[in-house]
Amino acid sequence: MAESGLRNTALTLSSERAAGTFSGYVMLVVLLAAVGAGLWGASLLNDAPRLGGGVLTVAIVVFLFVSCGFYMLQPNQAMAITLFGSYQGTDRNTGLRWLLPWLGHKKVSVRANNMISERLKVNDLRGNPIEIAAQVVWRVTDTAQALFDIDDYKAFVVVQIEAAVRTIGARYPYDDYEHQEITLRGNHDQVGAELRAELLARLKVAGITVDECGFTHLAYAPEIAGAMLRRQQAQAVVAARQTLVAGAVGMVEMALALLSEKNVVELDDERRAAMVSNLMVVLCGERDTQPVVNTGTLYQ
Repeated sequence: MAESGLRNTALTLSSERAAGTFSGYVMLVVLLAAVGAGLWGASLLNDAPRLGGGVLTVAIVVFLFVSCGFYMLQPNQAMAITLFGSYQGTDRNTGLRWLLPWLGHKKVSVRANNMISERLKVNDLRGNPIEIAAQVVWRVTDTAQALFDIDDYKAFVVVQIEAAVRTIGARYPYDDYEHQEITLRGNHDQVGAELRAELLARLKVAGITVDECGFTHLAYAPEIAGAMLRRQQAQAVVAARQTLVAGAVGMVEMALALLSEKNVVELDDERRAAMVSNLMVVLCGERDTQPVVNTGTLYQ
């Protein structure tokens, strides 16, 4: 019994299908013919009142019947047709169209829509508060789902974009200076692809697809922006020092190897240590070095 109850309350998914409508241009000819017949019937009222009255009545009925069924569709527009609330199909033919007057219809745009979300404050993977906003290009692909499975599909898109942005923003760290992780700031293409996949999964129930998406704003929240900037600067200084020291050690090794290989000077351990110290100071110092002439020896 419980399983049956769940089945009854489950959402019934709609699916778009073609509607049986008619060309409006053909019906326009019928409308003009009814106008002509009405004029002819009116002209017969004096000579043959019964015939003229019958023709005029039929012409007026046909005119009213035909004129109530016209509608027009521009490119990338669709018309959902219903009969007393029951979905009958969707017309995607452009131009002047006609359907039976007792059928209900509602126009839906299937053109691409461009939307930029509000700036959201989200905690990234490491718990740092960040501000994030996304740009999404979406369009309706199934008019039946958009109209009958969702109460307001445009509002639904707004809410789902916000939820997807929050999900992706919390899935990755904002930045990783060591470049060992996927980050929001450093992997735009990969993170954008995951955001699109998340949106497609969320908007599928509404018959909506996402053509393109990406982040338009990504920054640390104001309350930690200053601290994170100092942290980035410190990390940059440390990384620069590491590179500088590694290069200086290589140059010192090369200098000592060349001196020994060409027998320029014989260095014992103490003189070698003194030379290494001087070379490291010269190579790693931030200021220009000043030469000092040593008139004595290392041991005096």
